[in-house]
Amino acid sequence: MSESERQKLIRQYAAGDVTWRALREHGFEDYVEVLAALGELGRRPPVAPMQGPNVEARRRAIIREALLARR
Repeated sequence: MSESERQKLIRQYAAGDVTWRALREHGFEDYVEVLAALGELGRRPPVAPMQGPNVEARRRAIIREALLARR
């Protein structure tokens, strides 16, 4: 895979358009490799959608962090 294809996949992953599974299918073997590539491009890992059984716990954590930041 060329460097431009690799970067394109990483950008798509950061945007939430490509999954970790798809990255593995394209030759990424280790998530640390993905994190490093995201860092090189100044991107962050995608945020999981607010759905499923852990939504309430995630909301509480967001509120808790916001309250702690105000101190």
